Amino acid sequence: MRNSFEKHVISEIPGILARLVEVPENQVRILEGQKDRGTDFVVDVGEYKFFVECKSSSTRALLHPAVVQLKETRETSGQDVIPLLVVPYMGETGRQFCDRHGIAWVDLSGNAHIKAPGLLIHIEGRPNRFKKAGRPPNVFAPKSSRIVRQFLIEPYRSFTQRELSQATGLDEGYTSRIIRRLEQSRLIVREDQGSLRPDDPDQLLDAWHEAYDFSKHHIIKGHIAARSGDELLHRIAAILHQNGITYAFTGLAGAWLYTHFAIFRIATFYLKEPPTEKILGALHFRKDEAGANTWLVVPNDEGVFQGAAEREGIACVHPVQIYLDLKGHPERSKEAASRLRQEYLSWRQDA
Repeated sequence: MRNSFEKHVISEIPGILARLVEVPENQVRILEGQKDRGTDFVVDVGEYKFFVECKSSSTRALLHPAVVQLKETRETSGQDVIPLLVVPYMGETGRQFCDRHGIAWVDLSGNAHIKAPGLLIHIEGRPNRFKKAGRPPNVFAPKSSRIVRQFLIEPYRSFTQRELSQATGLDEGYTSRIIRRLEQSRLIVREDQGSLRPDDPDQLLDAWHEAYDFSKHHIIKGHIAARSGDELLHRIAAILHQNGITYAFTGLAGAWLYTHFAIFRIATFYLKEPPTEKILGALHFRKDEAGANTWLVVPNDEGVFQGAAEREGIACVHPVQIYLDLKGHPERSKEAASRLRQEYLSWRQDA
């Protein structure tokens, strides 16, 4: 039985493809798909045949299994068919993902990129008509992302579900549900003996990065007098340590401790508990967003501390967490994230 989005695609795709290929709509025929070949349905458009796969969102978690399936379809079906992905609206990260894998796509908002023998179509700039369309499985919510984080902390290790439950502090039933969703998204694979590992750690990190929102944490911005970011970092760490406060640096300061790349001004650190007035006083912290050089962050889940370790005697979250958090930082955050990923999060299978 077709879902509501597939039915919507079937009603609109004949007109869309007819306009793109410039043939009368009465020359477009929709045929039953071949699920074993990864197609929801087949569309004959004049001299072209499209094997269509529908997804209700262009988030990486949903696109990944579809793209894998369409690549297999392309390899087994020969040159006379065009595997085609259809979504409500193709976002920028989705476009880059499809381009990297050479997958043709169309969205119901009017954008398209189809490159095949004798055919080249590219349309962009049409606005999203489906801002609320689709909702992917929330495997990257604060609590459930502990499982994703554990996979990325030890990307070459295979885990049983029980080991994941114990490592993340999540009950086995909850762990099982998140594992099932990750498997459905083909972001992890189950080995013959039943243990689990990332199918491709880079894809898993990319999917999480796309969904991650640093602003969902409770961020307190302010100012602490210091002549440099490095001096500020060490001063904060010393005071927190003296007061027995559990903390871990992230963002630009955390990236600096790992790579010593990109001098920074803003020091960002997680606190396990909300800061008391006593601690704020000891830090000489003055709340003020304008010109803030210190971000105190109370996390929306304690999982951010998974894999935390000391660098130069200062507690830092794991590089995976730093990489994610840099998405919400100014200054040279993109460059810092690129360097951190290159040095500590490089898992390319051909590397």
